[in-house]
Amino acid sequence: QVQLVESGGGLVQAGGTLRLSCAASGSIFRINAMGWYRHAPGKQRELVADLTSGVTTNYADSVKGRFTISRDNAKNTVYLQMNSLKAEDTAVYYCNADIIRTWITPVAGYWGQGTQVTVSS
Repeated sequence: QVQLVESGGGLVQAGGTLRLSCAASGSIFRINAMGWYRHAPGKQRELVADLTSGVTTNYADSVKGRFTISRDNAKNTVYLQMNSLKAEDTAVYYCNADIIRTWITPVAGYWGQGTQVTVSS
């Protein structure tokens, strides 16, 4: 079994900051990409940021310059530092990871349970 557990969501005023964390645990051989998605009411789920096992990052245009993704490979944890938050950042944020469970199994995608981020204007 593999679990992704997110933390760090909450209510913040516009212009404020939050830091999300997502820790992967269980039977893990290797983690490839890790990232964050969000789902706002009435909108489709969208990629916020992702990070490969190296240093390649990818950000949604709407968060560039405000959000920073990072990971601690020793802890199987990915972070999302969110600065200068706006009301339109309000959404449920989901962690995603591409994980290989054993040396003979293919990579599979896993999701966390989601954490609510609410930005008041």
